[in-house]
Amino acid sequence: MIERYSRPEMAQVWSEHNKLARWLEVELAAVDAWAEAGVVPREDAQRIRAGATFDEQKVAEYLRITHHDVTAFLRSVADHLGPEGRWVHLGLTSSDVWDTATSLQLLQATDILLRDLDALERAVTARALEHRATLCVGRTHGIHAEPMSFGLKLALWVDEIRRARARLLQAREEVAYGKISGAVGTHATVPPQVEERTCAVLGLRPAPVTNQILQRDRHARYVTTLALIAASLEKFATEIRHLQRTEVREVEEPFSEGQTGSSAMPHKRNPEKCERVCGIARTVRGYAVTALENVALWHERDISHSSAERIILPDACGLLDYALDLFTGIVRGMRVFPHRMRANLDSSYGLVFSQRVLLTLVERGLDRQHAYGIVQRNAMRAWDTGTPLRTLLEQDAEAVQVLAPADLNTIFDPEWYLRYTDAAYRRLGLLADAAP
Repeated sequence: MIERYSRPEMAQVWSEHNKLARWLEVELAAVDAWAEAGVVPREDAQRIRAGATFDEQKVAEYLRITHHDVTAFLRSVADHLGPEGRWVHLGLTSSDVWDTATSLQLLQATDILLRDLDALERAVTARALEHRATLCVGRTHGIHAEPMSFGLKLALWVDEIRRARARLLQAREEVAYGKISGAVGTHATVPPQVEERTCAVLGLRPAPVTNQILQRDRHARYVTTLALIAASLEKFATEIRHLQRTEVREVEEPFSEGQTGSSAMPHKRNPEKCERVCGIARTVRGYAVTALENVALWHERDISHSSAERIILPDACGLLDYALDLFTGIVRGMRVFPHRMRANLDSSYGLVFSQRVLLTLVERGLDRQHAYGIVQRNAMRAWDTGTPLRTLLEQDAEAVQVLAPADLNTIFDPEWYLRYTDAAYRRLGLLADAAP
């Protein structure tokens, strides 16, 4: 995990110390399960639980000799125990410890990410309510489409964040499994009841069937879920970046006192935070590809996944945690310029009302294709000459036969487009009054 893009709580989850502590937690749970099965004397199990620990520096020293993480760890644990230490790792294989402990780390990481999503949802909800009636122009293909509420744009994000949270909860369930089934998963050296008891103590479910590892489709599902959340963050951040462009300037990410945007151009106020979110999202999506590649291993297992997971699991969790927190701060401090939104709305000569003109003509009895032709020819003239669409319609002989001045007043009222905005807010539960 890159220190620049990591936060302390998540960094601790993926620290070497926490990894080894989770390994010890698994080993102790297994010893207790063996004791309950009558294989390990209870006195020895009690001594192990009271005295078992590890020395991180010794583990590193032993690793240089053994070239094997788990044997180096077990050797350090044995240093702190007497004869009872022979029961530690009884019947287990390395992946029993590694994979089960990794599940515990993933659950720790997920709980942090869920809190992050909750904080982001609260921040976006507050801004969506604040700008529920703020007029702006909706754009398709980057071109003015029709008027809308800026708050509705943010309400859309609220719904997407909620879906992200639901998916993350599902992914959490997918990785909340342990595996204590021995080499190649036959349970020949560790009975199913020992696995069941060990997992129960750890708050995990035993995988119904395994080979020597927990199957990596579980982890791929988890990382792809993180990638999808990151993709949503990039979508949100990209919207702010577009709206912050000089020619648009409807929204601006926070810019603090003393901050600089360029070493050469003192005037610059760049959307660098949103750009950072986008770059991080791309990185997390790349980890999803690696997680998918890890699903196919040789026979009952190889360790080609291991080196990759040492990178992608800590980094994907750490980067998403960082990006969620960063974007939450962006939303909270985001500057919104309603006057610029209205100016931009008015800048396209009233073309955003073309559909209302079309529908009114149809409602008044014109054939749709005929009506479309009337509106389009005037719209194209508005584009080319900069003349307001309403002015051109008032000069069009066919249009004035159907549309009275009062009709045009109604047609060119942008507030009309906000009349059902509250319905979406009610569907999301963002408004107190439940009635439509």
